[in-house]
Amino acid sequence: MRTKGAGPLFLAFGALLLVASLCVASGFGAELKVKVTDPQSAVVAGALVTLYSQNSSTAVAVRTTNAEGTCAFSGLSASAYRVEVLAPGFAPATASVMREAEITVKLALPKAAETVVVSAERTPLPSADIGSDTSLLGPDALQSMQPVSAIDTLRFLPGAIVSANGRRGGLSSLFVRGGDSRYNKVIVDGVAVNDPGGTFDFGVVPMYQVDRLEFVRGAESTLYGSDAMTSVIQTWTATGTTRTPELRFGAEGGTFQTARGYASLAGARGRFDYNLFGEQFNTEGQGINDRYSSSLEGANVGVQIAPRATLRLRTRHLTDRSGVQGFWNFNGQQLVPPDSDARARQNNLLASAELTIGGPSRWQHRFSGFEYHHRRSVVDTFVDPGRFSPAFGNFDTPFSDFANLNRAGFDYQGDYVARSWARTTVGYHFEDENGWVGDLTFLPLGHGLRRNHSVFGQEVLTWKRVSLIAGARFEHNESFGNRALPRIAASVLALKGGETFSGTRLRFAYGTGIKEPRLEESFGIGGYGLIPNPNLQPEENRSLEAGMQQSLLGGKYWLGATYFNNLFTNQIEFNFDPVRFVSQYQNINRALGHGAELEFRARPWSRVTIDASYTYTSTQILSAPLAFDPLLRAGAPLLRRPKHAGSLLAVYTSRRWGGNLGVTAVGRRADSDFLGLLPPVTYSAGYARADFGVWHALNSRMTAYLQVENALNRHYEEAAGFPALRANFRAGMRFRIGGE
Repeated sequence: MRTKGAGPLFLAFGALLLVASLCVASGFGAELKVKVTDPQSAVVAGALVTLYSQNSSTAVAVRTTNAEGTCAFSGLSASAYRVEVLAPGFAPATASVMREAEITVKLALPKAAETVVVSAERTPLPSADIGSDTSLLGPDALQSMQPVSAIDTLRFLPGAIVSANGRRGGLSSLFVRGGDSRYNKVIVDGVAVNDPGGTFDFGVVPMYQVDRLEFVRGAESTLYGSDAMTSVIQTWTATGTTRTPELRFGAEGGTFQTARGYASLAGARGRFDYNLFGEQFNTEGQGINDRYSSSLEGANVGVQIAPRATLRLRTRHLTDRSGVQGFWNFNGQQLVPPDSDARARQNNLLASAELTIGGPSRWQHRFSGFEYHHRRSVVDTFVDPGRFSPAFGNFDTPFSDFANLNRAGFDYQGDYVARSWARTTVGYHFEDENGWVGDLTFLPLGHGLRRNHSVFGQEVLTWKRVSLIAGARFEHNESFGNRALPRIAASVLALKGGETFSGTRLRFAYGTGIKEPRLEESFGIGGYGLIPNPNLQPEENRSLEAGMQQSLLGGKYWLGATYFNNLFTNQIEFNFDPVRFVSQYQNINRALGHGAELEFRARPWSRVTIDASYTYTSTQILSAPLAFDPLLRAGAPLLRRPKHAGSLLAVYTSRRWGGNLGVTAVGRRADSDFLGLLPPVTYSAGYARADFGVWHALNSRMTAYLQVENALNRHYEEAAGFPALRANFRAGMRFRIGGE
């Protein structure tokens, strides 16, 4: 399926690339060259470098380092300058430099108190200056953990409550600050990959060649639009950086007949950089119909088309197949037989082209065109005997659920650095959402098409001890019309402190979030008798948060405490009319989610990072007039949101050895079998899970590793009736040829 109008859209984007490159084209000579490297002297691509006159807060120019870790400034008049370097995952850095010189800035690993992140404000900023709670997993942690999918990383992050319907490949959801599983904006290489309306499955998202993952908690619709109600999860594909081409490959095997193979070829020379990669994963799983397989191919290619202009092309293609056992085993007791033949398939293709232009002067511009095509099916052809409930009889009936969804569009972002203490971000976003959903055995399918526009702006002011952020977005959606989305945040360094107490910061934020209706909610499905509702409005969130942050021992240790309060309104509910025998979605529900997050970060030594957290969440359904289940009526807590949850992630990295330890503890929470069983299932039991991994570099080219999950062999369920894998391991070898 191709989106209507997508062809002309990309022709227009291609013309824009040509015009922009001609506008900035010039000779490659430069008066000042800045090279950015990490602590091991490897180049750092994508670092934001701002040039100031010495002893002045006025910015002269802004550049981004290319794949060789360099950027250039020309036409300079003063004799002395200073540069500020902000690179995600590192500590901020500054250096003095003379005109007509060449300088190398070596970045340092961040202290626990401060690192540079992008997702919170859509531009690189030190964590002390941002208005949201943000967690980051960099290449060291991801390489040590060797995650199979995104859900294997998110479960160890502060404030993240994951719920997987079973084992590998099972439908996996994320709940943040009491919000729904569709309240998380997921972005891969700058492209939103949620279904229209927020639905997303974290259980089948490979993490291979992901350079870093950022997790932002709070309402972020001002910057990211629809679906960013309670969090934003963003990942970036690694970029080739070595002048000599580098081939990396490896293989692993483990319990339950698990096998994985992967390879990548990456490098950078002159104006070009590239990273081509692929991965195959297979497992038989544990029990009947528990097989899972996935195949990933991707590329990240960049070219510097002018001294201040870089074009980057990215693509990822994923296919996967997983067995769907369905609800069957609760707390070790088989209530119904597992489904023996239901299966789910996905075929996803992401492609984007991004042009980054430095200048003129203090501006940096980013133009991107993108397309994401998502196709999935869940099919059951055999009626398993014994899958019976008093309410529905034999509920294992044949079906063929189908979705064919396409998102294509254009995005512009401009960042302006007026002073060292003032940064402005403005942007425009257009998106065409087109899709078919329904059951292939009950035609016709439902079809939805909407074209959405938005403009946004934000100002970040940091003056001495105070940081202020104010932004707004105007969203026009063809389904629900117009919305204005404001956001403000403030923080103040209340006490500078000394060596022991290195700084006490107070912060406050107010934000708004929206989630557009799903296509079937707005446009209906004919085969189901589900009629359209053109008046359906977006779900909304009014978000308040306040907190304190305390640095200790020169920033080696950091404590944070945040109170959050989310009011969810206009929530969409299914309404069935027994007289006309038709149904329709309506905006009628309201809910509250509030609580507190406690977080501890430590970098006691340069090779060790520790992140620990505790989250208390209290939720309540405020209004649900159509609810027939007591678990879903007003006054009840929201399902699958535990009151108590905690996590720990410790990572050790050296030249020859490394390892990680991850622990998750989740308390009892309300849940349901959704089948009308007697007695009914009304909760999921609390559980604790521990994972660990180790790796050893046998030499500079060969590394052996071992990853153990559910090491204590606990029986537990993240979603009631879907038992998780028992203790399991994967062991493998990875190799490197070429590179530097």
